[in-house]
Amino acid sequence: MKTARRMVFWLLLAAILLVFLFPLLLDFQTSLKTEGDIASFPPKWVFTPTLEHYENVFSGSGYPFGQFFLNSFVIASGTSIVTVLVCIPAAYAMVRFGVGLKKFFSFIISLKLLPPIVFAIPYFALYQFAGLLDTRTGLIWAAVVMNVPLTLMLMVGFIQELPVEIEEAALMDGCSPGGILARIVFPLIGPGVAAAAILTFIFTWNEFLFVRILSDARAMTTTVGSTLFIQAYGIRWGDIAAAIALSVLPPLVFTFFVQRYLVKGLSMGAVKG
Repeated sequence: MKTARRMVFWLLLAAILLVFLFPLLLDFQTSLKTEGDIASFPPKWVFTPTLEHYENVFSGSGYPFGQFFLNSFVIASGTSIVTVLVCIPAAYAMVRFGVGLKKFFSFIISLKLLPPIVFAIPYFALYQFAGLLDTRTGLIWAAVVMNVPLTLMLMVGFIQELPVEIEEAALMDGCSPGGILARIVFPLIGPGVAAAAILTFIFTWNEFLFVRILSDARAMTTTVGSTLFIQAYGIRWGDIAAAIALSVLPPLVFTFFVQRYLVKGLSMGAVKG
């Protein structure tokens, strides 16, 4: 009976994974087909694989896709670092000194409930005035604002779980508030910080709307760059599929290697005061 239940569980899990991974698997399959196989009806499930579309993405497409990858990495990494550096002292001030915890914190969190398109026109007008259109710096700051609510909420929760007696003991020993934050609080919430940084990196890498609105060519990322193969004289389905497969690969690999830090950070509720 126990073996049957376990088998049913794994079969159900495999079915759920197949449903969620089917679009990605279909995209990868399309990227390995020739244009003739892609256009064939009914669809071909058995075919001779080709890497021509991957070659087109980097050498024959006419677009600097390597630069798009570099932009994605720089923008996602920069956003993660800046967001964490902003949210840790803000969360500490809210939790330990009550600065804006009752009203401002709720306001910041509520911003996550608004659809991002609401900020599109104000962002574009502000960036045009400030000269930040089509720059990595501009996209980093836009992504920071969009990721601060979630990161701040996580940081407040992590710091609230820390025993305040440790900080009081350090304060009595002559440690400054800044020293307490850097030497005691930050190491203790390190897994939580890592989890917040990982989530911010993934969300920023997958961002499409603001990159499409606020960038043109120099700061374009892979998510928007993949759409450039939709052209006036036709849609290059194979090249689009290859570009999407390549753009999805880095966050998948990154998440695979750091998943234990993500789980550990998100389970920090086990810390008791």
